[in-house]
Amino acid sequence: MLSIEKTAWRLATAGIFAMVGLLAGPAQAQDRATIAVTAIVEHPALEATRDGLRDALAEHGYVVGENLEFVYQTAQGNPVTAAQIARHFVGLNPSVMVPISTPSAQAIAAATDELPIVFTAVTDPIGAQLLVDPEAPGGNITGLSDMSPLADHLDLMREFLPEAEVIGVPHNPGEANSVTLLNALTDMAPDWGFTVVVAVAPRSADVLAAAQTLAGQADLIYVANDNTVGAALEAVLAVGHDANVPVFAGDNDSVVRGAIASVGYDYYQVGQQTAGIVARVLDGEDPGSIPVSVAAGTDLFVNPAAAAAMGIEVPPSVMERANRIVQ
Repeated sequence: MLSIEKTAWRLATAGIFAMVGLLAGPAQAQDRATIAVTAIVEHPALEATRDGLRDALAEHGYVVGENLEFVYQTAQGNPVTAAQIARHFVGLNPSVMVPISTPSAQAIAAATDELPIVFTAVTDPIGAQLLVDPEAPGGNITGLSDMSPLADHLDLMREFLPEAEVIGVPHNPGEANSVTLLNALTDMAPDWGFTVVVAVAPRSADVLAAAQTLAGQADLIYVANDNTVGAALEAVLAVGHDANVPVFAGDNDSVVRGAIASVGYDYYQVGQQTAGIVARVLDGEDPGSIPVSVAAGTDLFVNPAAAAAMGIEVPPSVMERANRIVQ
């Protein structure tokens, strides 16, 4: 388990819930564990995390339909719904609650200080006020961070665009994870010869206008791990195509969807790594005594067709070392 430097850390109604697995009642059967899982939006990376968690729990001896109830609900991007899900989960009295993403983790943590919580895909648990010390979380919470490898992203953007000067970032200031990443990117960018301009998008409906604003100011657009912007990625990509502004991403699923390139985590593996922590709690460990860990393993994804559509070519050096070339 990796140590974490604290300075690197800094997001309707029940009828719209999407559900996977079997819904447990308030009282758990004695021979079954219940895992209650939630995400803030429907997003390929978050869904891959969910699937990796569920599948890897079976490898730890917890099998859905045999000795495990697996409940999944998504808040459809609505913080009010996220809070409602959290209260519903508390009523289920599950063995462990697993919020995927910062907003969901904040909602779950606000709903209970007793039931075990293992968060995942949270950029900055300290900045999100989930805990104070990642090495000794205390209380009822621990989890796994997916802090983005921003230096790798800046290297990649510079490699593609040696003459570029301005990075445009669509940004939801209401997401703690997005704030952390934007602040870090802004601090780091000058070392790579970049400045950063921002267009605020507090809702997914605002993302198109934000991207259009950036197209007139920036040499490229960078979509960080911002759940609000990620849910409307196609709007950013459309602007990139129309204006010949290259779009890079902070996660590899966005490259599959049409961004040019990223260095990112395999979120199915993030789910698998999270399952190891959840299994420790199911086996009797106190979550507050388990240090927070950082996701392991990053891959380079490139999308040559997307690059061509936005007016640039993929450098041969990038093609040579890519873990996946999206066709």
